[in-house]
Amino acid sequence: MTQRPVPTAMLFACLSVTVLCCSGTQQTPAMPPAPDPDTRATLAGPLCDTGRCQCDDDPVAVGEPEPGFKRFKVELGPSQSELWATIDNNVFYKSVERASACFFIDLRSGEHPIGLRARGKAGFGAGLAIRELGPGGLWWYESFNFSCGAPGLCDLQSLRDWRESVADVSAGKHAPCGSVRILGIDWITGRMPDNLHPADFKLDARMKVYEFVPKHAPGTADCVKSE
Repeated sequence: MTQRPVPTAMLFACLSVTVLCCSGTQQTPAMPPAPDPDTRATLAGPLCDTGRCQCDDDPVAVGEPEPGFKRFKVELGPSQSELWATIDNNVFYKSVERASACFFIDLRSGEHPIGLRARGKAGFGAGLAIRELGPGGLWWYESFNFSCGAPGLCDLQSLRDWRESVADVSAGKHAPCGSVRILGIDWITGRMPDNLHPADFKLDARMKVYEFVPKHAPGTADCVKSE
């Protein structure tokens, strides 16, 4: 039977008790199966072809979306682990043979479920960055950024530190000048061979894309808050 995701705070409390009080096998949440090792997504822009995109940070090179859409860059890694990112029904995959993988996708305004899955034999290192293309291809907004391990293995304390860092983000708007909010971040970890480094990890959240077109460059102090 599949177990429902455990709230983040409760999960870490349970894991802490297990690590401190038990020397045997610990209880871990049941993890759903990982997606197939393949990219299955509607990719966008001139840098993408046959399920793969070039990792180019030049906003002009990625092209502009059709009216009614906004273009996003999804980057997995750098990491030596298998990584999957999901947005809606789109699945983006990075194999162990590649340190990083980039993808471009066009989205309409509204809420979009997003996710990250990572796994390894003894642990994992993971990175996921989602960036919104600014108007006219002038710059990128850092809509979401997760990193744990890479280099090295992700551990529970690093996950706690990241959780605290995003808790300080005002109303989920990681890029105050952009048009995206990240809401409902939660995750579960699977087996931990050494009671410290999870070997399986699943993060879920929602990305709310607003209809308005951002006007200010990243870091501008007088960014207008729009709902």
